[in-house]
Amino acid sequence: MTAWIRMIPEDEATGVLRELYDEAMTPHGTVDNVMKVHSLRPHTMHGHVTLYRSVLHNPNITLPLWFLEVVASYVSIKNDCAYSLTHHFMNVRRLLNNEKRCDDILQSLNAGAPQDQFKGKQLELLHYAAKLTTDVAKMEVSDIDLLREYDCTDGEILEVNQVAAYFNYSNRLLNGLGVTTEGDSIGFYE
Repeated sequence: MTAWIRMIPEDEATGVLRELYDEAMTPHGTVDNVMKVHSLRPHTMHGHVTLYRSVLHNPNITLPLWFLEVVASYVSIKNDCAYSLTHHFMNVRRLLNNEKRCDDILQSLNAGAPQDQFKGKQLELLHYAAKLTTDVAKMEVSDIDLLREYDCTDGEILEVNQVAAYFNYSNRLLNGLGVTTEGDSIGFYE
């Protein structure tokens, strides 16, 4: 079972669902379960694909993609979402192409100790993403002021905010419907 609810297989998709599966297709030529789980209500898949691509695959993003994938992975660890962690930390591995560094990063994130591998701006952005994930009601303007003290631009803050917000949404979709990576092609960066 790849989810706790029914998902329409790609070979049975017609009409709007077929069009949306084509839109959500990975570079591997497959549709991941994170998108297939929307198949009973395809209009939600369209919004999901659009949001995902806007936060991680827009050419106007200024922070390094590998770092945004680390943010995605840290949020997914905080939410205990194995699906997103599996996919997005594989992207970190492919983008950094340094197994030892990646192993050290993953170990520090799993331990809740990003300070073991990050410092300065990147560390503070990870702290911000973690607080946004686990303590959202306690967010204050001082959280943003602190990021500015570490030379984060408002645009960079927004980028991390959107990655964290997206993965909080996606993690709840995945965990709430029991979606697994069974049949998915993990990661996609060459």
